[in-house]
Amino acid sequence: MNRESQLNSEQASNNKLQSRKGWKLLAIALGACVILSACGNDNSITSEEGEKQSAEQTSNTNKEGESTSTEQNSGSEASAMVTPDNFVDTLMKGSKEEIYRQFSPQMKEAITFEQFQTTADEFLEGVTSLDQVFAAEMNNLTEFAWKDQTGTKGIQAYFTEANQIDGMLTKPLESHEDTDQKFTKTEFHFPLKGEWYVFWGGNDVMSNYHYEHETQRYALDIVRTKESFSFNGDAKVNASYYAFGEPLYAAADGTVVEIKNDIPDNTPGVMNPEEPAGNYVIIDHGQDEYSITAHIKKGSVAVKKGDKVKQGDLIGELGNSGNSSEAHLHFQVSDGPDLFTARSINIRWADQSQQLTRGNTIQALPES
Repeated sequence: MNRESQLNSEQASNNKLQSRKGWKLLAIALGACVILSACGNDNSITSEEGEKQSAEQTSNTNKEGESTSTEQNSGSEASAMVTPDNFVDTLMKGSKEEIYRQFSPQMKEAITFEQFQTTADEFLEGVTSLDQVFAAEMNNLTEFAWKDQTGTKGIQAYFTEANQIDGMLTKPLESHEDTDQKFTKTEFHFPLKGEWYVFWGGNDVMSNYHYEHETQRYALDIVRTKESFSFNGDAKVNASYYAFGEPLYAAADGTVVEIKNDIPDNTPGVMNPEEPAGNYVIIDHGQDEYSITAHIKKGSVAVKKGDKVKQGDLIGELGNSGNSSEAHLHFQVSDGPDLFTARSINIRWADQSQQLTRGNTIQALPES
């Protein structure tokens, strides 16, 4: 999260092509989709590089995409259908026109075929193989991710149920082994109860977009899902999201050092970059370790500055405040209380039997 971040759904429509360290963004979730939670760490990171799609717009895109994709791939073109299974072979050895043909209308508005072909060719320089490392479905879109043989290049693509391609991006992959191996001295418990889905989490940018930023490297974004959906009902209503209003608990003993409790919850799909963290609770756990729980529901913070808390004490309710497009938890531990300058620390969890990495469903605190 950054005070200067201008991560919003408009950028997903207006930003045509970004270049970062010589890498060109193909496109991701342009126009039709907005991001889950915009916690980017500097304003050179756009929503296209950051996060995934809101349920409502993804759902609508899929409905439109089914007919479009069916039309595009009828008759003689049906045999040329690009699917997740043949995407890599088509990209590396086949016709890039076949891939571009299945781009959603919003993708085609954002990038011409010539731009796509040039960018794809640049990405593929030196690439001899791409291995799938991730596949997960949510809200009618399935994301697939691949890494090259060196582990230094990655590509992600989003497919609708009708195999329309609704997003794509390339990323340079860098590791930070020095900090990956340094864990908190404090042992933390997951700050929610029940079953939860790790949307962003892990030690690379393919699984955790926070990773390239020192201030958020080991942050987690967590949602609640049922049958691969994060909501049920009207996607413009916060109460439709399974995560909204769920109780939040202190992850370890400590002293509350900062809170915010008056930021309104967003209408899903509309974000608040002026207050990126939204409502939050920051707890000092000693030994220069501070947990930061963000995007809390307005008015639900149950503690005040100076309170002593025990692990498991109620601290608020999960919400959709700040630079967030749907209800979710942003949780991290840092070496200072300032969200924008302190360095993120890899978290030592009390339960080490579960992997808090992207795409995993985890069992949190037992529900009473």
